[in-house]
Amino acid sequence: MLEAINLSKSFADKQVLCELSFKVEQGEIMCLLGANGAGKSTTLNLFLNFLQPDSGSALIDSVNVHQSDNSKHKLVYIPEQINLYPEFNAIENLQYLANLSDLKINESDIHSALDETGLEMNARKKSLKNYSKGMRQKVGIAFAILRQAKVLLLDEPTSGLDPSATLEFIRIIEQLAQKGAAILMVTHDFYCAHTLANKIGIMDQGRLLTLLDNKNLSINTLEATYHELISGNSLIRKAS
Repeated sequence: MLEAINLSKSFADKQVLCELSFKVEQGEIMCLLGANGAGKSTTLNLFLNFLQPDSGSALIDSVNVHQSDNSKHKLVYIPEQINLYPEFNAIENLQYLANLSDLKINESDIHSALDETGLEMNARKKSLKNYSKGMRQKVGIAFAILRQAKVLLLDEPTSGLDPSATLEFIRIIEQLAQKGAAILMVTHDFYCAHTLANKIGIMDQGRLLTLLDNKNLSINTLEATYHELISGNSLIRKAS
């Protein structure tokens, strides 16, 4: 489980996050939709303890990430441009990451994780410099599987993916949620958010404008609600 409680953050005199609150339970997928500057990446950076909040709390399994390192082993972060070693192959990358995390695995474990992601067997011993973004993502997700991550943070994961790779990504993330992971994804992608998420937060200028239950939400309603809220928030800012 991860939870934001009244998180606020400013840089100099600019507030980039204002009293953000939400909760993602185990087995849930939550997407934050918003334009650049909405506060989405700042939210991820607070959960990763890359930034300190001005006020509020970021919790993983009820532990404040800014007061304890106990939650770090439960978390895997996959950025928009995933940083893996381009000269290593998939197996070497995963073994190296496992060693850094004191994770005891063997090559059979690695192949099992890669099987779950759908990475082709003939690609696994090729260097990652020849991989597409979708293939690199599969290596990152395989590490989350090996680590049995309880929390997964995803930053613009479908940016630059073709439709086939996007559908494959959605399949993999749904499987991780079914296994009990709490997943928070920030994105511009309405289709991916609508297809994957249990709930969708719409952010603008550091504020969570609404949190939508995606159970009976059409993608047309999602897009219309998004544009209406963003336009309304813009008018309020201009008036003030």
